Amino acid sequence: MDKNFMTKEGFERTKERLDFLKTVRRQEVAEKLAEARSYGDLSENSEYDIARDEQANVEAEIFELENKLKSVEIIDNKKVNTNKVSVGCKVSIQNVQTKQNFEYKIVGDIDSDPLNGLISNASPIGAGLIDKKVGEIAKIKTPMGIVEYKIVSIK
Repeated sequence: MDKNFMTKEGFERTKERLDFLKTVRRQEVAEKLAEARSYGDLSENSEYDIARDEQANVEAEIFELENKLKSVEIIDNKKVNTNKVSVGCKVSIQNVQTKQNFEYKIVGDIDSDPLNGLISNASPIGAGLIDKKVGEIAKIKTPMGIVEYKIVSIK
């Protein structure tokens, strides 16, 4: 089973979301289902169909979050190895061709927020940077072709 890397904050957010889904959302959907059933014939009851779809979506998300939490590994920032790129470190990279610089923190899927500099270790860039050392070149496959990034620093 693959590990799901999370920050402590991401872990807490995920637990809160799971708790919300199991208590509040399940109850809301159950009430919608009960109300839709009261309308009579279920075979032509669009409110019932919508409520059933909503119930399926809630249960699927609960299942997904529970599975992620089963195999979670909390990133301890104090123990992050900065000799090479790994989950939890902040890495500065430079596009070899354009000389443009970027800085990212490598996180797990759940904490990923690319617009705020948090990229998943499973994303193309994140996966391509993992285990690289300062000065090494990472060749990343992108929709535009192979892009080379030089590792400038790891914190």
